[in-house]
Amino acid sequence: MKHTISVLLQNKPGVLSRVTGLFSGRGYNIESLAVNRTLDPEVSCLTLVSDGDDGIIEQITKQLHKLIDVIKVTDMAETDFVEREMALIRVKAEAGTRAEVLRIIDIFRGKVVDVSPRTYAIEVTGDEDKIQAIIDILKPIGIQEIVRTGTIAMARAKKN
Repeated sequence: MKHTISVLLQNKPGVLSRVTGLFSGRGYNIESLAVNRTLDPEVSCLTLVSDGDDGIIEQITKQLHKLIDVIKVTDMAETDFVEREMALIRVKAEAGTRAEVLRIIDIFRGKVVDVSPRTYAIEVTGDEDKIQAIIDILKPIGIQEIVRTGTIAMARAKKN
């Protein structure tokens, strides 16, 4: 089962390397990784997705807590959360397919971020399934390049 784990850590050189080393040293795979500063420039938020049963994820969480620069570890499976991914996709958009590509982009609430005489570069955000769906629809038209971010996630606010 896939688990999304959010880690608050000190924004120092080598911290990311120690986190990823923890995974590789135990033979666990990181399927997705995204990291950036928070409002506090000395703290970063790392979001990673890994596949494993609850026991493996619990072990990973315990090992992460032991790292000196880790502030907080949250397995998002334990809470209600929102997750997103972004993709930039360069797709053929020749005279005969331009309108069709624009309709597809509109359906997926994407936007064109670059135009050339023969291609569109589009931006689309959503969960992994949405990103994969637009890729599958655009493949027959002719995808030339894809760049994807890792998953980012945030716990939903309490309703009361």
